[in-house]
Amino acid sequence: MSNYKTEIERWLSSPVVDEATKAELRAYSDEQAMVAMNGYMKFGTAGLRSKMGAGTALMNTYTVAHATQGLAALIKKTGEEAMARGVAIAYDSRNNSDVFSKRCAEVLSANGIKCYIYPELRPTPCLSFALRELGCIAGINVTASHNPTEYNGYKVYWEDGAQIGPEQADVICDAIATVDIFEGVPAPEAAKPELIETIGENIDKRYLEEVLAQRVNPQAIPAVADNFSIVYTPLHGAGITMVPEALKAAGVKNLAIVKEQEVPNGDFPTLRFPNPEFPEAFDLGRAIADDIGSELIVATDPDCDRVGVMAKDKTGTFKCISGNQMGALLLDYIITAYKNTNTMPAEPYAVKSIVSTALCEKICTENGVKMYDVLTGFKFIGEVIKNHLAEGHGTFLLGFEESYGYLKGTYARDKDAVVASLLICEMAAYYKERGMTLCDALDEVFEKYGYYLEKTANFSFDTPDGAERMANVTKGLREAAPAEIAGKKVLSIRDYKSGKIVNCETGEESETGLPSSDILYYTCDGCITVVRPSGTEPKLKMYFMANGKSMAEAEQNIADALASMKEKTGI
Repeated sequence: MSNYKTEIERWLSSPVVDEATKAELRAYSDEQAMVAMNGYMKFGTAGLRSKMGAGTALMNTYTVAHATQGLAALIKKTGEEAMARGVAIAYDSRNNSDVFSKRCAEVLSANGIKCYIYPELRPTPCLSFALRELGCIAGINVTASHNPTEYNGYKVYWEDGAQIGPEQADVICDAIATVDIFEGVPAPEAAKPELIETIGENIDKRYLEEVLAQRVNPQAIPAVADNFSIVYTPLHGAGITMVPEALKAAGVKNLAIVKEQEVPNGDFPTLRFPNPEFPEAFDLGRAIADDIGSELIVATDPDCDRVGVMAKDKTGTFKCISGNQMGALLLDYIITAYKNTNTMPAEPYAVKSIVSTALCEKICTENGVKMYDVLTGFKFIGEVIKNHLAEGHGTFLLGFEESYGYLKGTYARDKDAVVASLLICEMAAYYKERGMTLCDALDEVFEKYGYYLEKTANFSFDTPDGAERMANVTKGLREAAPAEIAGKKVLSIRDYKSGKIVNCETGEESETGLPSSDILYYTCDGCITVVRPSGTEPKLKMYFMANGKSMAEAEQNIADALASMKEKTGI
């Protein structure tokens, strides 16, 4: 009998497993059983994520409890003080998120660890804030972000409010590997209710105070409030608990919420992908905006850490503003607002991921703001913030990733769509008073700093030999580094795996200063190309960041670079 069949029988014969789960296992086809019992979910620094269902490789109460026992081992290893400080727990609107979060509290409390749990769904940044506000050693957020309805996930945060690093993840993984999923995990009845405390409204109030404190021009919205309307959709998610309240507190009078997507619902009945990066997520909102004459639609994903926007252009047509473009708009607006009010803080700095637009570097350079580049993952942005605070210098203006995540303020260490929604609406109000929309403002930014454009190309390697073929792409690029891309000389190569930067003109080497990661970064005149294999999927990504004297030139630079890289790698 193969391993997966053995594991199925173990689950079916276990007195710990409930009858509904056993019925699901019995109904599996042979192929479904193989998938469900294909080992355990990999626990990384981003936690767990998988489809929900019965089995070791899927999200269910047993695998969630198993992972939580691993976290309990890490906290116990840290010491009794850490156990007393406890763990904050939050969850989003996904099916079973509330059930999974309750199971987390049961396991932790049974291990003698204090727990603080939200009584209902909350945005991801609320978890980051709450654990820091309560002085917790760690946090758990049950969410699968913007994945389809059949998914759920489990993210672990550490005491600084950012997601855990590799060291903590390794301890949890070791514990999971050595603890039996049934015998080694406390049963629900072993929970200690006296160690489980509900997170109160005072934490929500403090969080909103911090969000509102991030306004750079508090008078911008009130100045146009009577004829300034916004359409907002939480896409059936947690944003409904905080975004409308924040906007109204900032002075928004005319806020239209998409009713069909207002109520939290893990089935996401109005859309297949609850992702504000996709134009179809705005379909219902656009109809309302057209009806009420709004020029702005804001959408947050189910756990409310990402935000997408559509705004009207000069022709009156709604257009999506990309994550890179919004990052540039926000950075330029924040700097402009501080300068206009003569309140620019001392030693201002911003942080972005290395695959996010180079336009922000240009904006910072021309305005005397320090820009830091970090690896993909908001925890790296959080590290820069933490280090500056520890050293007692620098003022954080904005952190962002091209994947629609933004943060202003140091109250949280994860991307926050609540504060981002507030700042986007404040910025839109500022430009409305000048007779402009955000699309007009973006055109103005391009005219001022140059025309920048970005494109991400995804290449699937979903075959039995896919991992090997994908590894051979980066291996080949390292063994025979390209001297040119699309006929343009490669000026420098950053290899984040070796940690080296090579100046191709002088041969001089320097350090990237960032953690090791399998990423190659090529700089040419007019275009940057980044090659990054996914760590969780059989997928290789190429990021192209181009600029030119016109948008057409930038588009051509990207098209040429993409064609050249496909030819060089044989993809």
